[in-house]
Amino acid sequence: MPDVIVAGAGPTGLMTAFELERAGVEVLVLERDPQPTTQSKALALQPRSVELLADRGLLAAIEPYVLARLPAGHFSGIPIDYTDLPTRFPFQLGVEQARVAAAVEARLRAPVVRDAAVTEVAQDDGGVVVTAGGRSHRAGWLVAADGGHSAVRRLLGAAFPGSSARFSLLVADVTLAAKPAGLAEDWQLPSTGSGFLLPLTGGRYRVVVGGEEQQRLDRDAPVTAAEVGRGLVAAHGPGIEIGELLWASRFGDAARQLERYRHGRVLFAGDAAHIHLPVGGQGLNLGLQDAVNLGWKLAAEVRGHAPGGLLDSYHDERHSVAARVLVSTRAQGVLGIPDPDAIAVREIVTGLLAVPQARRAVALELSGLAVAYPGVLGRAEEPVSTDGRGVLVGADLPAAWADRVEARPGPAPRLVRPDGHLVWDGGPGLDDALGRWFGPRVGSGAAGRARLSV
Repeated sequence: MPDVIVAGAGPTGLMTAFELERAGVEVLVLERDPQPTTQSKALALQPRSVELLADRGLLAAIEPYVLARLPAGHFSGIPIDYTDLPTRFPFQLGVEQARVAAAVEARLRAPVVRDAAVTEVAQDDGGVVVTAGGRSHRAGWLVAADGGHSAVRRLLGAAFPGSSARFSLLVADVTLAAKPAGLAEDWQLPSTGSGFLLPLTGGRYRVVVGGEEQQRLDRDAPVTAAEVGRGLVAAHGPGIEIGELLWASRFGDAARQLERYRHGRVLFAGDAAHIHLPVGGQGLNLGLQDAVNLGWKLAAEVRGHAPGGLLDSYHDERHSVAARVLVSTRAQGVLGIPDPDAIAVREIVTGLLAVPQARRAVALELSGLAVAYPGVLGRAEEPVSTDGRGVLVGADLPAAWADRVEARPGPAPRLVRPDGHLVWDGGPGLDDALGRWFGPRVGSGAAGRARLSV
């Protein structure tokens, strides 16, 4: 029997499984689709996500598929310079979401069980039973990472409050039979207006269209090649002609978020927990960072050494982060509406973002580098442990925590959580910090300390 079932084999679910396996937890990943998706979907890894992937040895497998390194992000198409951000990666990576998911899945020990749509969820004091693909599976915990239309969320009847979409757009991957010379030859940041076009690999292009036709059509109406073609001609003139429609979907600016990320023995992450306008790859990045925050905490719970409240701190820390992203994406949606009042506001906002202090504040937020949690001192530079433990640098580690914390030499004392956040930086209070984040002392060696040469 696995310790944890993960519903959903998108980047969030796969990253959660990776973090759990790193900490020695047995995981079963269930995915409704019979094959891994080839749809490009999100196309941006923000700097904080790049840091997390690099620290876990995952970035090297993604880098061959990187299409661009952009030294800026954008706020509703307004460029936001990243070059002075405090990170090893002051840029966003242009890469297809499918490539990110494949790189993480390749590192999992257990294969993903596909063609296994979740149809029933039942839980008791000892665990969860999930019925998927006609089979029942039992585990101690369930992580629901099954997307914006989460079956688990529906089956539990979890409230998903928020705002409905005010406008509609379509996104598609296409080939082109013809296009004007110089159009979409390389990667650029999005701008306002309909008909955004971006080159992918293999002769494919990403298209985003949001004109008057899209506002009239029903959200469930199938996207046709003719509709995409009309949108491209309206934006770029008669010299562009669609070849093949490879994949398409409609989306809007709906913004919703679960009231609680934990429902008994079920925890929600990624789009299953929050949805918003997909701008700047924020959904992909938010989900990866949910997974990294949740994984080590759930692993500690499974292994029996989680301090009181640790697992619930996942909601406490990540809910507010997603709520802020929803505010940001809603604001960006308003600025993109082709309305005279919105255009006037956009002009003012553009001027404000030219002020260095304002630009930097927004850059830190968009990049994920501004994320801060109560009682946490900030991001750490130290690489994470390969086995999911915390890291203590430059101080003697009490032997009672050696199974949960890795000791390393270093010039400055620091205690780092498995998700890369600093929780102690010298002085008194080390034992309190160890207990707060890694649980009580264990074993007969409670009084001993591992000595390091620094």
